[in-house]
Amino acid sequence: MADCCAGACASDKPPVDPTYRRILWIALVVNAGMFGVELFSGWAAGSVSLLADAVDFFGDAANYAVSLFVLGLAPIWRSRTALIKGLTMGGYGVFVLGAAFWNLASGTVPAHVTMGTIGFVALLANLLVAALLFAYRNGDSNMRSVWLCTRNDAIGNVAVMLAALGVFGTGSGWPDIVVACIMGLLGLSAARSVITQARSEMKKAAAPLAVQPKTVTIELKRR
Repeated sequence: MADCCAGACASDKPPVDPTYRRILWIALVVNAGMFGVELFSGWAAGSVSLLADAVDFFGDAANYAVSLFVLGLAPIWRSRTALIKGLTMGGYGVFVLGAAFWNLASGTVPAHVTMGTIGFVALLANLLVAALLFAYRNGDSNMRSVWLCTRNDAIGNVAVMLAALGVFGTGSGWPDIVVACIMGLLGLSAARSVITQARSEMKKAAAPLAVQPKTVTIELKRR
């Protein structure tokens, strides 16, 4: 019985793609490094969009670390992890929106040169990771959450660069605030997509377990 259970558990675990694992390690290192760069630059420049992007890099680094951990686990555990990651992405979106309104109230005008320069460096970093992850964008909810995080980061970097131009042209912090709000809404949208898919996968994984007791009951009655 114990051997049979161990065998069944092992068969539920998907094979680990060594290429995908290597890509996640690269993404983890890149995002952790960019988190430090953007956090320092965001505070120095007074830019809420850079700070939002820094928090996003930190969240992504954590997501990649979690994704590496669940690679060899059964699909149900990968889906549960994706659900947690989706909720985290939603929390990030709420935080960014709150930070944007805080800057609006304080009337901060960020340093546009720092915003544009760091935004460009961050874009290059995310394009590298996005190119590596492109082939895995239509995988399970866990893979999808990783892809969506990277895609949204690249979009956010372009938006930060545009905000830098806006701050330069208007002399106000409005472009920075608008971009931060867009990034927050992107985080909420991605969170909704990941949570929906993860819940769907969890229901499918739980369905056979719900049917199994009925099958056993029928067999006992026949005997």
